[in-house]
Amino acid sequence: MGRRARQTDNLDTELTDLPPKLRWREWMGRVEAVIFAAPEPVPREVLARVVGRACNLDLIVDDIRDELRGRPYELVSVAGGWQHRTRKGFAEAIRAATGLGDQVRPLSQAESLILLCIAYYQPITRGELGRFFGQEVSRDLIGYLRRLGFIASGPRAPQPGAPYTYVTTNGFLSHFGFATLRDLPDMEMLEDAGLLSKDKLLAGDFPAGFGAGTTAGDGDDEGPERDELLSD
Repeated sequence: MGRRARQTDNLDTELTDLPPKLRWREWMGRVEAVIFAAPEPVPREVLARVVGRACNLDLIVDDIRDELRGRPYELVSVAGGWQHRTRKGFAEAIRAATGLGDQVRPLSQAESLILLCIAYYQPITRGELGRFFGQEVSRDLIGYLRRLGFIASGPRAPQPGAPYTYVTTNGFLSHFGFATLRDLPDMEMLEDAGLLSKDKLLAGDFPAGFGAGTTAGDGDDEGPERDELLSD
């Protein structure tokens, strides 16, 4: 007796009745449909529910990307999954037609500084951030980055009072276009090459992707100044 087709909620995932080319096209359609319908990046384990055991998801994604060449949107790998995104070259057209992005302001220098340090040194406490910069880091700044969904509370630190640490989130990875934290520029390599140091950070010299021009969804017209946010 032949192996029975794998079923997921009554969905035939193996598609053994179809010829190989049609089976592959069906798997491609399913994967793209799931990604298109999802509001967040879709991880591999979710996509695996709609394809057969022999399906190579990486090759499926490659074929979908090939078909999207020349289209105004693309399939990107971010935050541990895949997501459809419009290409950057069409941002102005989208803004002109819909107004989306009009209320988006850049992260201030202070916000970029703190976010960058959390990304590289997580889990890290507010006190440790303050010692890095030589002055106390405002709770308002931390709260703002939390509201943006870029950071969250991590494990309690093994210090007196067991303060909470802060870590970056999948929202951070998605916003900055990183698949995982391993995609961050290597800190030691940047330091060894003289491209990054504490002095450079304090001067606002960030690695690519973290500059003060990076946008954050908030309705304020202007970001807080560095000295305002690094003091209570």
